[in-house]
Amino acid sequence: MVAANVYQVADWNGHSGERWVSNQQRLDHMLAIFGVAAIEAAAPLPGDRVLDIGCGAGATSLTLAERVRPNGQVLGVDISAPLIDRAWEQVPAGTALEYRLADASVAPLPVHGFDLLFSRFGVMFFDDPAAAFAHLRHALVPGGRLAFVCWRAASENDWVRLPMGAIRGLIPPSAAPDPEAPGPFSFGDRDRIVRILGEAGFTDTAITPFDAVIPFGQGVTREQAIEDAVEMAFEVGPLSRALAGQSSKVRVAASEAVHAAFSKRPGETSVLIDGAAWIVTARNPG
Repeated sequence: MVAANVYQVADWNGHSGERWVSNQQRLDHMLAIFGVAAIEAAAPLPGDRVLDIGCGAGATSLTLAERVRPNGQVLGVDISAPLIDRAWEQVPAGTALEYRLADASVAPLPVHGFDLLFSRFGVMFFDDPAAAFAHLRHALVPGGRLAFVCWRAASENDWVRLPMGAIRGLIPPSAAPDPEAPGPFSFGDRDRIVRILGEAGFTDTAITPFDAVIPFGQGVTREQAIEDAVEMAFEVGPLSRALAGQSSKVRVAASEAVHAAFSKRPGETSVLIDGAAWIVTARNPG
C-alpha cells in the first residue's frame, strides 16, 4: 500500500476501528436511512459490478449484492482490519460479495472494472481527495456512475451538535478544525465537492440535501434509550475525543449534561435526532 492517509489508516486500525466494531449494530441502525437513500440514488442494476468504498462492517455491501443479483458482483474495501473482519463474518453463503483490506484511494484496481462506485460516509477521509477520486474514476467504465452520501456541516447534525453543545463551558474550547481537513465533515461545503469531482474528471455532478430523523442509542424503555445514547456519544464521535484525559469529575458532569440534552428529544426505544447529509451522484465521461 502506498503511504497515503497514514493517520486514518492508523486510527481505523486502532481506536476508531475498535469502537466502531463494538458499536456496529447501533451505528448501522443509526445510519441505515442514509444508506438506503444513497443506494436508491445509485440505482444499482442486476449484473452491475460495484465497488463499495469505505464499506465498514458491510451493511451497504450486502444490500448492493442483493440489488445486483443474479450476475452482479460487489467488492467492499476498507482501511480497517477490524471492520473488514466483522464484514466477512456476516456474508451469507453463496453471496457474490468480497471484501478487501485496502485504501481505495491508492489500491490497485482494475481499469474499467466497475459499473458503479458507491460509498456511505466513506469518502471524506482522503488526504488528497481530488487525486483519490481520479484514481477511482479510472476503475469505472466509461459512462459509469458514482454515488455517495456524506455529512453536511457538524452544526446541522445533532449527533455532534447536542453532546458538544451540552459540554460547552465544562472544558476549555478547542481550536476550530480546518473545514477541509480529512474527517466526517470535510465535504460539508457542496462547492468543494463539485470542485473535487471536477478536478478528478467526473461530470454531471448532482448534489441533493437529505435530511432525516435518525435513531441514536437503543433501549427497551425511554430511559434506557437515553442512557444508551449517552454511552454511545461517549464512545464514538467528537465527544469521546474532547473528553480524553479529562478528570472523572468533568466526565460525570459531562454525562449529566449530555443526558439532559438527549432527554429533550423525542423517542421511546431510541432518541430521535436530526441528521443532515448530501446525496452526491456523478458520471465518468470516458
